[in-house]
Amino acid sequence: MKSPEAQTISPEKAKALHHLAVDMVIRLNIVLKSARIYEPNNLLFERQVSLLFRLIQQALTESGQASLVARQSTIFFNTIRLKYGFSNYQFFKFILEEFKRKEVGGIRFEPGLAENDLKIFAMVLAKTEEKPGQTYEKLVAELSARGVSRIALEKILPSGLAPSREKYAAKVFFLGLTHLEEVFEAESGQEKIKLGTTRRLMQSIFNHIVDNESFVQGLTNIKNFHEYTLNHSMNVCILAIALGRRLGLDRNELVDLGISAFFHDFGKLDTPKEILEKPGKLDDREREIIERHPYQGAGKLVQFRELRKLPLHAVHVALEHHIKEDRSGYPRPFKKQSVNLFSKIVKIVDFFDAITTKRVYRTKVFTREEALSLMLEQSGKEFHPLLLREFVKMMGVYPVGTLIALNTGELGLVVENNPDPRLLLRPQVKLITDPHRNKVDGAIIDLSKIDPLTNRYSRTIVKTLDPEKYDVRVADYFVAQVQ
Repeated sequence: MKSPEAQTISPEKAKALHHLAVDMVIRLNIVLKSARIYEPNNLLFERQVSLLFRLIQQALTESGQASLVARQSTIFFNTIRLKYGFSNYQFFKFILEEFKRKEVGGIRFEPGLAENDLKIFAMVLAKTEEKPGQTYEKLVAELSARGVSRIALEKILPSGLAPSREKYAAKVFFLGLTHLEEVFEAESGQEKIKLGTTRRLMQSIFNHIVDNESFVQGLTNIKNFHEYTLNHSMNVCILAIALGRRLGLDRNELVDLGISAFFHDFGKLDTPKEILEKPGKLDDREREIIERHPYQGAGKLVQFRELRKLPLHAVHVALEHHIKEDRSGYPRPFKKQSVNLFSKIVKIVDFFDAITTKRVYRTKVFTREEALSLMLEQSGKEFHPLLLREFVKMMGVYPVGTLIALNTGELGLVVENNPDPRLLLRPQVKLITDPHRNKVDGAIIDLSKIDPLTNRYSRTIVKTLDPEKYDVRVADYFVAQVQ
């Protein structure tokens, strides 16, 4: 099977084939899932095989070949690298994972393929028992024994195929930014906003938080990677879901909370950029314009064409996320018991992400540790005290992304807090310098591990540091996970 980079075709033909190939990936996904639960003569399964077969025949007619090859974290169709958005991300993810489990690096469908051979292939691929180091050979032998000769398999590369769970989480983060940008553009152009895609995004974020909470929280260290409102909204969404989970909200409530946080600043679409990005202090007129965005956001949300798919909480959050616990803030006035729980949650994480982000109008950028200290001083005034306490507990003594100095002279970044309450001061740390402060791509070390020779901790945190003063870009560590 040729390397996917081996050939070139015209942009026009590539675009048409790209659309066809994405449809093939989606249909292959459905066929393989159907093969797991149905018998070969099941009408629903046969129908899905027929649809996939037609796409393959069309690809063979138009391109002369039809291969799907997995490389790193994407799929090539012949020579074309397939791109995907969040709406079809789950289909690509399934195929990549299925290929890895079956030790398959690629599939080539050859001219003369019969529909029945495709059905046999799907059943064999879906139901072959997985045995590390043997699965690929079993697949090839089984297909040969059944007379399937027009489908060729390529073995997975020794370096592996599917990205790590960190890479999947990082991809969801960036796909979320892309989706939010599409939503903003759709709103400005009065196009239909796909709230079904938004809900699937929230479900995926929830899944990744359950699977790897520390890393997903760490992704919120990525600041100003995209236009501020988009990046900020994504960070607020992640932190809100994580906090809501700590508070005991169920999965459906967390998805609604995520959607609400995702759209909390929707009203800023109508705020002029020269005001949003003004370096100096706002005058009274500009302040008045800024303070309209909660009303504007709520108004925009209730006009969504798919309003029935939008949680009512989202309208509350858009309107109320600048209301303080003592009922100051804006818009005013609000009755004491009228502020929605989701609004109080978003209020906390919105403030935290905002003051830890560098902006043209803010001379002071707080480290995560400093931000939590400041927020605790405002407990009961700015924030609900019990919710804030849970947020601080969630972030930990050394929040993920904190730059720390060790007693060895090394510098490191906190990548995961210790779940043992007795070891809160001993998180997992990625070393980024050697003892002489030379930058290195060091190992991740567990500060709670005791050296068996000395019966003491090998390393201990001496103090936290401001990354800017040490020319350390914390986001680089997390961005690297998606490369």
